[in-house]
Amino acid sequence: MPPARLRLNDGHSIPQLGLGVWQVPAASTAATVAQALGLGYRLIDGAAIYGNEEGLGAGVRDSDVPRDEIFVTTKVWNDDQGYDATLRAVEASLARLGMERVELCLIHWPVPAKDRYLDTWRALIRLREEGRVRSIGVSNFMGQHLERLVQETGVVPVLNQIELNPRLQQAELRALHDRMGIVTQSWTPLGQGRSFDAAPIQAAAVRTGKTPAQVILRWHVQLGLSVIPRSTRAEGQAENLDLFGWELLPEEMAAIATLDEGSRCGPDPLTFG
Repeated sequence: MPPARLRLNDGHSIPQLGLGVWQVPAASTAATVAQALGLGYRLIDGAAIYGNEEGLGAGVRDSDVPRDEIFVTTKVWNDDQGYDATLRAVEASLARLGMERVELCLIHWPVPAKDRYLDTWRALIRLREEGRVRSIGVSNFMGQHLERLVQETGVVPVLNQIELNPRLQQAELRALHDRMGIVTQSWTPLGQGRSFDAAPIQAAAVRTGKTPAQVILRWHVQLGLSVIPRSTRAEGQAENLDLFGWELLPEEMAAIATLDEGSRCGPDPLTFG
């Protein structure tokens, strides 16, 4: 069963499940992406800082999937924030990808200490209007950053990609996203395996006959989130894709909710950058 799609607030949609290419070696990115597309993935999540945009673009071209069926995300890195720098950075990403436009471009981190994310956002609005990017969003933004963007520009991000897993469930921020009409997308969705041995995950895995990783990814899906796990092996990619056509029980979802500790694997968005 193919992944579901989530409606974006600009009228477009995004596949609920995608492949993240963070830490995929540049030399193998093309093969990894083409393999995933062949298995049924239609969302590929990249970024300038990952250093493998050339491979991502090559993988899209090497696949048999029509380009208009593939949803490609890239991101503006911290050092490229600011209006003019963002315009140049996105053009450079498009050149590396070998694409006329991407489906989604995100501000990678808010970097509040530099206070350039508002000008960066205005540049993305211009690029959207020019057709260089179809949809625009953010990554790692907190509530105050989101509210400032909307207050200053009137343009609501379509998506906020945040660290989210059973040990960091971000319920308050997800609720704000729901009120603002922003899709929540989870990075590090498996939390580096920290919850694989947790009793609620193990119990659900036994009942469903699925792996702990599949249980956690299904948890994301049932919460209505978009999720972008990374895997380079065909077997792992296929396993991560097998999240549809089965469900966790309400009591299993409730038990997983108790695992929240508010602990991060990655940096703090209020201080990083």
